[in-house]
Amino acid sequence: MTVNTRNFTISTDKSKLNMSVIYNFIANSYWAKGIPKSVMQKAIDNSMCFGVYSAHNEQVGFARVVTDNATFAYLADVFIIPNLQGNGLSKLLVKTIVEHPELQGLRRFLLATYDAHGLYAQYGFKPIDNPALLMQINTENVYSKNNSEI
Repeated sequence: MTVNTRNFTISTDKSKLNMSVIYNFIANSYWAKGIPKSVMQKAIDNSMCFGVYSAHNEQVGFARVVTDNATFAYLADVFIIPNLQGNGLSKLLVKTIVEHPELQGLRRFLLATYDAHGLYAQYGFKPIDNPALLMQINTENVYSKNNSEI
């Protein structure tokens, strides 16, 4: 699937992804700081990915969705490179994702964010109605050098 608008393209074609751009951003993010490159590659391999590209085919954004394409999806690793933030590309990216044909009719579509609630609310995401329903295993500092399991 490819969406073209305002000199930017969003594509689900994984062969177009620039791993350097993705890894450099995600490995320095608050949510996955220090993630090993091999782990990031495995995450990409096992997800539906959305790349955002300039008119010159340079990757300027990314998001991935972990899904069974039937009942559940989890939106992760959403970013637009800093010098293009504030130009509506995040909105275009999230809109493209929630309107993707394979992601329709899901029972639950989740995400986690510290600071972009307003963005996601525009596309139907809202706080969990009953947080007591959800549980998690959250391994703190999983990508730190002190964690010997990586």
